[in-house]
Amino acid sequence: MRQLDLVVVVVYLVAIAVIGLRLAGRQKTARDYFVGESHMPWWTVSFSVVATETSVLTVISVPGGAYSGQGFGNVELALGYVIGRVVVATVLIPLYKRGGFVSAYQYLGGRFGPRLQGLASVTFVFTRLLAEGVRLFASAIPIKLLLDEFGVQTGYRAIIVVLTVITVVYTYLGGIRAVIWTDAIQMGLYLGGALLAIGVLWGHVGGDGFTKALHSGHFRLFDTDFGLAHILTSPFALPTAIIGGAIFAMASHGSDQLIVQRVLATRSLRDGQKAMIASGVFVTVQFAAFSLVGALLWSYNEGRSFTDLDLASSDNLYPDFILHGLPVVISGLLVAGILGAAMGSLSSALNSMSNSTVADIIHSFFRTAPSEESLLRLARVMTLVWAVLMAVFACAFSASTGNVYLTGLTIAGYTYGALLGAFLLGRVLRRAGETDAVLAFLVTVAVMTYLVRGVRIDVTVAGATVPTAIAAQWLVPIGVVVTLVVGGLLSLLRRAPGGAAGNAAGAGPGRVTATAGRE
Repeated sequence: MRQLDLVVVVVYLVAIAVIGLRLAGRQKTARDYFVGESHMPWWTVSFSVVATETSVLTVISVPGGAYSGQGFGNVELALGYVIGRVVVATVLIPLYKRGGFVSAYQYLGGRFGPRLQGLASVTFVFTRLLAEGVRLFASAIPIKLLLDEFGVQTGYRAIIVVLTVITVVYTYLGGIRAVIWTDAIQMGLYLGGALLAIGVLWGHVGGDGFTKALHSGHFRLFDTDFGLAHILTSPFALPTAIIGGAIFAMASHGSDQLIVQRVLATRSLRDGQKAMIASGVFVTVQFAAFSLVGALLWSYNEGRSFTDLDLASSDNLYPDFILHGLPVVISGLLVAGILGAAMGSLSSALNSMSNSTVADIIHSFFRTAPSEESLLRLARVMTLVWAVLMAVFACAFSASTGNVYLTGLTIAGYTYGALLGAFLLGRVLRRAGETDAVLAFLVTVAVMTYLVRGVRIDVTVAGATVPTAIAAQWLVPIGVVVTLVVGGLLSLLRRAPGGAAGNAAGAGPGRVTATAGRE
């Protein structure tokens, strides 16, 4: 019977590529390739944002975390993310939409100059290469376990190559339209799979199982431990989740081209704002659904540990239920949903990296504006280049140590503070110039590298003292403060040339429009 599940998975892989190409239409310009000529419906963009930020590890780890004691802590995190997205929708999206941009970093070019625009873009594409390459390999781990269960023996590298090839087909030809539409479909599939799992589990455990999970603390939403060490190190501490999470979301959704590009594909400023805020609501619902799966699984398994269940870790919990607790064909659909989560994040990364490379890096070297046909060809070539590099990196990682994995998980801590800080520097310090911003950016990355790699806080766990890294949510506000302080001090130390302040104040709209006009 497992053959039926395998047929479902294969049909899905073929269908998603075909559907993506048919819905995308034919691209005629680079702008159409990158932002769909800004004609995408806001709700599909919102779904795409959610699918972009949702990896395979999110799908399988949230149920495992809820099972093992995190409760609904991820929903608490999502509440902070909603607040951050509201700020992004109010403060930053109007800058991007009114400027007619295809890249978030064009604002930095208009406000400070091409050096900071190029630096921000280079930082984005290489850190995204690292993070997405690691995510691609990490996605192959549960997929391999699922395929082994189907009797398909294959290695991580083969899975990486197949996922990359199928994804790059519709991303290369269909551009952002194909990415957004397929993301929306894939989100519906894995979220619908979670709802199916909830229905099946509810049928097994009933109201009594729900009550037992509730009384055991598996529905706990807020972490009210206000110890300083706990707040600084735990992502689920209430101040960390709400305050730190809000600022983290401002960086990830306001200064990261991976997300901003989707919002730029909407039809209007209002649609872009709706897409951004709605994505926060959808993420909250998504986290609640997967957390409920974990809580019901606890009742379903009568609270047994992962060892008692013969599972290697909490991440094996949900896949194991998909394979052994669901009917044939339904389990195949949920496996396809896991594949969809992997392909959604990969396609989004490839298109946004190609976008930033062409719009922010390569385009700035042209003395005369290239034709739209040349830019479109270049965009597609860069999509292939980044796909190959990402697959090579992921395959190379499969034979390396876990250090790169840890680096990939904390990569946002190195750069998000500097990126968001650069945008805020341009908004709040009118006196700051390009040199101030570039130096502040570099200093911030150096400081954050030290904090991520070298700073540990002693936390008492089960009577033992454990050196623990600073929670990722606090790295962004620290980085923003460093950028603003360094940039502000540098702008005060140098003597502003005549009219500099006025030029800085007026550089935004004037230079932004010129930049947008060249696109």
